[in-house]
Amino acid sequence: MRLDKYLKISRLIKRRTVANEACDAGRVSVNGKPSRASYDVKIGDVIEITLGARTVRVKVTGVNEYAKKDEAGLMYEVLP
Repeated sequence: MRLDKYLKISRLIKRRTVANEACDAGRVSVNGKPSRASYDVKIGDVIEITLGARTVRVKVTGVNEYAKKDEAGLMYEVLP
């Protein structure tokens, strides 16, 4: 699944266009490298998102095409 779509479905970023713009601006990195929106997300990837002064690191635990609001949190694990 594309990185921008994963960020939207997992509800880490609210809208896909915002996720796409964050990737283009270099605010999203996967496994320590800046990634494009077209990056293919795999289980075990570590995604780091920097929006403003806030940085979020998560580990991908599942890749689902659809996720309900209560299931979205199961797609990743927040890292310290």
